Amino acid sequence: MSKKFKIREIKPESVYNDVLLAKFINHIMQRGKKFLAGKIVYRAFDIIKKDNKENPLDIFKKALDKIGPSVEVRPRRVGGATYQVPVDVKGDRKMGLAMRWLIETTRKKKGKTMDEKLAHEIIAASKGEGDAVKKRINIEKMAAANRSFAYLAKSKK
Repeated sequence: MSKKFKIREIKPESVYNDVLLAKFINHIMQRGKKFLAGKIVYRAFDIIKKDNKENPLDIFKKALDKIGPSVEVRPRRVGGATYQVPVDVKGDRKMGLAMRWLIETTRKKKGKTMDEKLAHEIIAASKGEGDAVKKRINIEKMAAANRSFAYLAKSKK
């Protein structure tokens, strides 16, 4: 018997009045320092606005759409063997993975400040480039390679 979990309602953040951006700020936050996380995101948005002369929120959403995978692989144990089974990714998980990968690839880069790295990674992702998009492509290639095990996804334990 599995428990149902209650999904928390996240309030939109104050500057752009967007729930998705509020979630992203929460993902960036470390050790409860939400103000600092917000400052990083807003500085990154200022850099995007200066470079592209477009609404940074639109570029951000476009980047998340390009990063979010449509298929991923999940391990499934059948008999004595473990197979990597391709599974479709639903909406919330797709956005969550996109945010996580964007932050992960931004933090791995060396040199500049976090807001500069974040701005450049968002711009690159919105153009279909960058490390986060490469990660999505690799995950989808892995799913395509394991397409023959797709029949295992439908069966229950």
